[in-house]
Amino acid sequence: MKRLWLWAALALTLTACDSQTSDEAFGKRVRAYLLSHPEVLQEVGQRLDAKLAAEQLSDLRRAEALLPSLRSAVERDPRDFVANPNGKITVTEFYDYRCPHCANAAPKVLSLIHDNPDVRFVFKEMPIFGPTSEHAARAALAVRKDGGDSLGLYEAFMSARPLRDGDIDQMARQKGARPGDLSPAASAAFNAQLADTSGLFYRLSLGGTPAFIVGDKIILGEDMPAVSAAVQKLRAKGA
Repeated sequence: MKRLWLWAALALTLTACDSQTSDEAFGKRVRAYLLSHPEVLQEVGQRLDAKLAAEQLSDLRRAEALLPSLRSAVERDPRDFVANPNGKITVTEFYDYRCPHCANAAPKVLSLIHDNPDVRFVFKEMPIFGPTSEHAARAALAVRKDGGDSLGLYEAFMSARPLRDGDIDQMARQKGARPGDLSPAASAAFNAQLADTSGLFYRLSLGGTPAFIVGDKIILGEDMPAVSAAVQKLRAKGA
């Protein structure tokens, strides 16, 4: 949308205030000018990219400023599954099992947990890819509620490509979910938790998955080196 606005603004600068100019003539003049001056397109694109990057950075800084007031919801919701619960450094991930970037990051998430027992890792179910993602998230919450192998289910769901509705409950039962907690009647409490997580996600303007929070830093996308660097920085501070 912003690119279209810029093209329109550019086009207006190429025409006089002549109400008799036809749409076809207008379009031809704009096209001819842009074809003759490709550097204009490049300059506009660069300026737009810079503007969008500045807006994203501003949104990120505003979100990070909110973190202290949302710390408990981000890190200490007792309904979330937590790996290495006694760790002194907390990392929180918002993810969707059907998100390809989340799947790419998953092996490194598991390595981070395995290799760093001082890292307390909080898993936030954030389904954004439709009903199948929501089904998987509820199944994962059922495994968590029943004391099953949540980390094993995370690995299994992230490894399943594609993840199908027909396989989700079976995989969850294999990891310890009770059939009753996978029934539609059990969905209300899980839906409430997902709604709370979604509200937190959008309040922080995270925008997409995966999104990681390490201390007062938000890391968007599958940038696991940045996550590891943030962990190391907190460790150096004695967190």
